[in-house]
Amino acid sequence: MDDKIVYKELSYAIVGILFEVYNQLGYGYKEKYYENGIEQYLVTKKINYKRQAPYQIRIQDKIICRQYIDFIVDNKIVLEIKKGNYFSKQNMDQVKQYLQVTGFKLAILANFMPKGVKYIRVLNSNNL
Repeated sequence: MDDKIVYKELSYAIVGILFEVYNQLGYGYKEKYYENGIEQYLVTKKINYKRQAPYQIRIQDKIICRQYIDFIVDNKIVLEIKKGNYFSKQNMDQVKQYLQVTGFKLAILANFMPKGVKYIRVLNSNNL
């Protein structure tokens, strides 16, 4: 069963970083501050990443939208950071859109909450 987990070691490392950042900062900071902490740990652990990675949505070769993904880790995993008490449908839809645009197999949606950090692994059903 364990061999079916997509990017097992890398995703465990990312989740570990999320908890380390929460343990250091606690709750109440802006998303950007959590991103800064995550970036510091990614650098320290020598994990390849892109922060605020741009992407475009096109129709008939015209750009209709430009947005940014919080992190792309090792050119494999989308990492999206939120702050609040729950995962909203809008957050889930956003992450699914990122998977569709990138073609990646896995996204991790992390939410820094008053009682800890929670995360959801979201699989790209079109790319498994």
